[in-house]
Amino acid sequence: MAYGMRIWGADGGLQLDENSFTFRLVLSTLVTFTNAKGTQNFSVPGCNPSNSVAFVVPIGAVTSSQRQFETEMLDGVARVYNYTRTFEASSVATGTMRLLVSRFR
Repeated sequence: MAYGMRIWGADGGLQLDENSFTFRLVLSTLVTFTNAKGTQNFSVPGCNPSNSVAFVVPIGAVTSSQRQFETEMLDGVARVYNYTRTFEASSVATGTMRLLVSRFR
């Protein structure tokens, strides 16, 4: 690769260069759904299914009746569902969770 960052240690040895594996957080935001079945899209330029991952975590106490939101990485977009998209009769999840998108190389 012709570009990137290089970091040398105190001993002068190369510690990190443009070929090293890196992982960084590129988006952190709250996602809230009410009772309606739906999706929300969040712009994450430069991210896609081959170099990024999206996931949600609860931000507070979770009751036994609550369900986890589902995420999907698309080209430049992280999509959050409040239902299981591959199961037609799935329950609708409500509440607020934190969406995190991380990009890796």
